[in-house]
Amino acid sequence: MSSISDPLLALQQAVKSQRKVTYANSSGPCSSLHDATQLVIDGRSFPKSSRTRYRKAGTSSDFYSLDAVYVAWLLRQLNGAEYMKQAREHGLAVGFVSVTERKHVVDWLEGKASDNDRIAPLASDSTTPPGTPPRTTTGQALPVTPRARNAEAATSSPAKRRYVADSHDLEVVKKIKQNESELRDRTTVLRGTKANNFSAVRLSYVEKLKKLKEASRSGTSSIPATPASDPKLVRKARHTQPIIIISSSPSALITMHNVKRFLEDSVFETSQDARARATAEGNVKPEDVLAIYRKRTSIDTSGKETVIKSTYWVIDGVDALAKFGTDAWDRVVCVMTTGQAWQFRPYKWNEPRQLFHNVKGIYVSWSNDPPNAKIKDWNVTELKIDPHRRHVDKSTVAHFWKMLDTWIQTNKPWLIKH
Repeated sequence: MSSISDPLLALQQAVKSQRKVTYANSSGPCSSLHDATQLVIDGRSFPKSSRTRYRKAGTSSDFYSLDAVYVAWLLRQLNGAEYMKQAREHGLAVGFVSVTERKHVVDWLEGKASDNDRIAPLASDSTTPPGTPPRTTTGQALPVTPRARNAEAATSSPAKRRYVADSHDLEVVKKIKQNESELRDRTTVLRGTKANNFSAVRLSYVEKLKKLKEASRSGTSSIPATPASDPKLVRKARHTQPIIIISSSPSALITMHNVKRFLEDSVFETSQDARARATAEGNVKPEDVLAIYRKRTSIDTSGKETVIKSTYWVIDGVDALAKFGTDAWDRVVCVMTTGQAWQFRPYKWNEPRQLFHNVKGIYVSWSNDPPNAKIKDWNVTELKIDPHRRHVDKSTVAHFWKMLDTWIQTNKPWLIKH
């Protein structure tokens, strides 16, 4: 058989010489491979389903069809997903060249590689068609035993070629790895990169421990007085409940009508609704001093839970503050403001910058309000209240108490109940 009569070699010669392959069927030339039954290569027609001599990877007797090899070259520029999609549109629902094998087939057709181990010999070189079992001299096929079949597969299977990584692919993989984030689980995240060393903590207490030992020998204490041992603070032991001042403005979101439910129950209720509810219950005028009872649960190192009950007083003006005595301003820990400076005129510190240097400043507003330029230079923290979503009130109030606890611990620790 001449090479021009072999569809595989004819297709390779057409690809190398860049000659166009056309399609035909029983009606004559056609424009679609799907509708065609023949591939016209160099003026010679070949059935598109003709079995070629190009053996499929990992097999000894399974060969690609002519249209499968041609489609692999025709769609060589497409990505994997698009290639498989258009291969089906060309009528190759099954049997098309796989994405991983496509490059080998295209390189062979273009003469860039020699897949001699994958190409069966021409019929002129061997009188036995590809995949045909050997026959006896009488024309009868020899019986193939399992052992013989295994031996045949071993001898006819293609030799495994050494894989050589493409330099371009190596560069792409290198770039991908540079942007990768290492996945961690709950075990690997606990693995530190350096040894734990707490010597700095020990050294920081060496001087304090030394002074304690010297004081125990002499009967005196050289340690600075703590809030519990300071005589002035001992006299104030009965007056250590913190005071919170809120705005008396009728437009304030937090007023004497709704502050108790907000800070105790973590539920925001508009001042108008709270006033209407109190009136219905017979409380026409709100109290000028309200006690806020707060419960906190602490867990020690042994796992024991302790409930700490604290009392905070809420007022909305200095007139009510006078009821707490001359040292009342020492117990003021927080001032809630709406951004109106007139609120501070009767205060001990009537200038906002000085006031919020001595107390914790909280600016209360709706979460959808624009920024207030008036408080830009004030040392205040914004407390945003959502106008509609009541389920977030709990986190808002928890955030308020956390901020206040931190400020008291830093600035007025003698007001903390342990």
